[in-house]
Amino acid sequence: MTETALMPVVVQHAVTGEVLMVAFADVEALEQTRQTGWAHFFSRRRRRLWRKGETSGHGLRVLRLRTDCDQDAWIYEALPTGPVCHTGTDSCFDAVPSGVLATWLWALERVVRDRQGAEPTVSYTARLFQAGLPHVARKVGEEALEVLVAALQEGPDRCVQEVADLVYHLTVLLVAQGRSWQHVFGELRSRHHPASPEAAGGSSEMAARPES
Repeated sequence: MTETALMPVVVQHAVTGEVLMVAFADVEALEQTRQTGWAHFFSRRRRRLWRKGETSGHGLRVLRLRTDCDQDAWIYEALPTGPVCHTGTDSCFDAVPSGVLATWLWALERVVRDRQGAEPTVSYTARLFQAGLPHVARKVGEEALEVLVAALQEGPDRCVQEVADLVYHLTVLLVAQGRSWQHVFGELRSRHHPASPEAAGGSSEMAARPES
């Protein structure tokens, strides 16, 4: 087996679209993946076929295989059964999640930033920034209260509307603080995979219960 017979495989989360890892496969690995539904690759270091998770127990359930126009590169759309990277993280790439929700939040943040310098008379977002951080913070509090009222008294559809308003105002608050949704995702990632019990502080429910 020579490396010229190997094809790169990008593993993509079947739900979020996030790129989880990149490996290599030969014809046998692709066939085993098709037959079993579990991700197989060819290890260039060990010079043999291997199934993801055969030692760690953290496999990749492949829902779909896709190839490019030349059929010399592949995508596995998969659902991981545990951490994908050998370091214990969800992805081998230290990057912002690229799922639909994350992508939409980045788009919303770009709109907010673009309107930050707009004319306040024509832009509600610009008026929020002009009013200052204390006003923006109070608006977040008001929107959070409206979510509470909607959830308890007005029904799920109204609750969804109020949550959307809250997310918008949270985005304005982050930008006003010189931060972004990238910082929020980074914080959530650190809580989900703390470097040590001391780093987690022992008080975070997410850190204490990573399976939740």
